[in-house]
Amino acid sequence: MVKLCQSNGFFCNRRLIAGLLIGCLTGSSALLAQQPPAANGQASATAAAQPPIPALAPEEQAKLDQLLLSWQTQSQGTKTLECKFERWHFDLLAAPAGVHAHKATGEIKYANPDKGLFRVDSLMYYKGMKDGKPQYGPQNNKYGEYWVCNGVELIEYDREEKQCNVQSLPADMQGQQIFNSPLPFVFNLDATKIKQRYWVTLKESPKPNTFLIEAWPKLQEDRAQYKMVQVVLSNNFEPEVLIMYAPNFHAKLAPQWDHYEFSDVKRNALGAGISQFFNNFIPKKPPSDWKITRQNFTAPQMAERTDAPTRQ
Repeated sequence: MVKLCQSNGFFCNRRLIAGLLIGCLTGSSALLAQQPPAANGQASATAAAQPPIPALAPEEQAKLDQLLLSWQTQSQGTKTLECKFERWHFDLLAAPAGVHAHKATGEIKYANPDKGLFRVDSLMYYKGMKDGKPQYGPQNNKYGEYWVCNGVELIEYDREEKQCNVQSLPADMQGQQIFNSPLPFVFNLDATKIKQRYWVTLKESPKPNTFLIEAWPKLQEDRAQYKMVQVVLSNNFEPEVLIMYAPNFHAKLAPQWDHYEFSDVKRNALGAGISQFFNNFIPKKPPSDWKITRQNFTAPQMAERTDAPTRQ
């Protein structure tokens, strides 16, 4: 696991985070999140008055601009994408410093323009220390997030309650418009939109031959979801690490953060064809004994922390 910092963090609605990650991995922006920026590209009235980072020197800005353009060139054109992820959640209220409170592994899939999957397959919680080493294990009836977007519906699978919540998407959110979101980058990056919506800077990377980019949201509606994002790119401009900070992050008072790493990334590997790719990750229907609820789509909001275990 790449070490980027001693503490950072946030813990917001997991549906939002899943959407952000698919957006990151496709670069088309994040699925099903907030409202888009103003049509003229200017920040809304809720934008921060002052940037949280110093202005870049001309040569630093030129270097960052070139990196963003190279990233954009590499990332655009994604038709399908699939990958594995690992997620470490750190929280000093649930585990000692330097020890993750829980770890998830799972899978992300995407098909252009508006189909995606985010599924946690394994979730292990901190259980305490033994012989100076942290111990981990599952918790009863805790499975993690699992949702699918088929282009016209957002389907959330609650494996704990055996319930499937189907939300119909309005017409203006279908197709490419589904990507109006607070984090429009990583695999189909638009460099101009990034600079319109974020204060972006290039930092010294913790790994050789990689790039570390920090993005601070300008809009208040975005800052309500996260304070800052770090992305580590390979020398081929593929995202390797994503770390997301809480909107109220404080190194001592609110030391929580989610650290994601991606592996087995397959882009545009259609195999037998795009139709079969769709069918491989969009279930026809949930198990017969599950309860199904239907409603119109509602944008995700900040959620109370409900899945962090009590420290032992």
